[in-house]
Amino acid sequence: MYVAMNRFQVRPEAATAFEQMWLKRETRLPEVPGFLSFHMLRGPQREDHILFSSYTLWASRDAFEAWTKSPQFASAHKAAASKTGSDQKSEQQPMTIGSSQFEGFEVLQVIDGK
Repeated sequence: MYVAMNRFQVRPEAATAFEQMWLKRETRLPEVPGFLSFHMLRGPQREDHILFSSYTLWASRDAFEAWTKSPQFASAHKAAASKTGSDQKSEQQPMTIGSSQFEGFEVLQVIDGK
């Protein structure tokens, strides 16, 4: 399995709009081969931002990489960039401070609850 995470530093005044954007966005992930689950996480608040992270579990790194080369991926990420202002074309102040930070992990061990 493979975990793909993106970390976002969201301006506190934009946190509600950022959450709603993610909660209401259209997704085709369940149709993608190798997709297992998606979680949107809200983390600690700092002075200038609230940390958010998207956590996606894939059957394999190959499945994740195939998704990143798909037209669906390009479409979803283009729409998200324009909404967060991270494409730097928006006249409004962006929701995020800088770009999202990607982190990818090979799963070494899984321990499930009963």
